[in-house]
Amino acid sequence: MGNASGAAIISDRRITGLSANVVAELVTELHPLWHEQHQVKLASRPWKRAVGAGAKHRLVFVDRLLATLVHLRHTVTHDVLAGWFGVDRSTITRAIAEVRPLLAERGCTVSSGVRLRTLAEVIDHLGADGRTGIIDGTEIRVRRPAAGRKDRDRFTSGKSKQNAVKTMVVTDGDGRVLFCSPTRPGSCADITHARQLGLVKLLADGPAVEILADADYQGLGAQTGGRVITPPHRKFKKNTPDWYEEMHERQRKAHSSRRIRVEHGIAHLKNWRVLARHLGRREHMSDTVQAVARMHNLARYIKDGTVTDIDNGE
Repeated sequence: MGNASGAAIISDRRITGLSANVVAELVTELHPLWHEQHQVKLASRPWKRAVGAGAKHRLVFVDRLLATLVHLRHTVTHDVLAGWFGVDRSTITRAIAEVRPLLAERGCTVSSGVRLRTLAEVIDHLGADGRTGIIDGTEIRVRRPAAGRKDRDRFTSGKSKQNAVKTMVVTDGDGRVLFCSPTRPGSCADITHARQLGLVKLLADGPAVEILADADYQGLGAQTGGRVITPPHRKFKKNTPDWYEEMHERQRKAHSSRRIRVEHGIAHLKNWRVLARHLGRREHMSDTVQAVARMHNLARYIKDGTVTDIDNGE
């Protein structure tokens, strides 16, 4: 049953969002890392018989990876995945917990052999290529903390009035996702999150980079020497002249049309249903968001300045 399920998942890209070639590349890269971690875990405890003796894994690494990808793409429950692969639910839970951090640590692929793992690397990459970066925050709905917890209100978003966590997404001018930050509770403001990530210091000490942002980041421009560009402020609140209203609207639309690509990038990320609404543990959200960003980038690459599909063989 497990082999049949694995073959069906690999053969249809709609199930994982990745082609068979990309899945094979992931297996080649991640299996040695997983095996090394497993051996370290075995060696860290006392044994009464030789290491490697006893029952073998019923769920091989390929199936562990596939189960994780299906869970991230469609939020299929662990019970259903256990039925597909013919194992116990706890085996699926343990497999996802092992593979998800490996996916998150890969880094966002921007070209052959180049991966970006930190915000500092993203700023350096944009500066080296003379590209414009775009930042925006996005919220992911999560379960409400249990009654009586002292930090229960921290996850209530002031914008959506729902329980959520927030991540900052960075794309280039083509809408290619370069970075997704670790998550913060929904009550954290976008500009506060950016400051906590060290964006101000990175822009002040790093290369000259143009970063486009929405009105939630107004104030960063003055702190970064104008490197963060936000929509123009309104100078008139009452009795606004017609000429100023027309100019302000034209500037606002021009700025919005330049930064709309980050909205497209976020929309593509949320095609992975686990980011539409997360029903699992909130402490896993940082790894989940970053793993999805890595998988989204693995399926695409930049060739001759154009974002194309890695499976086209171009």
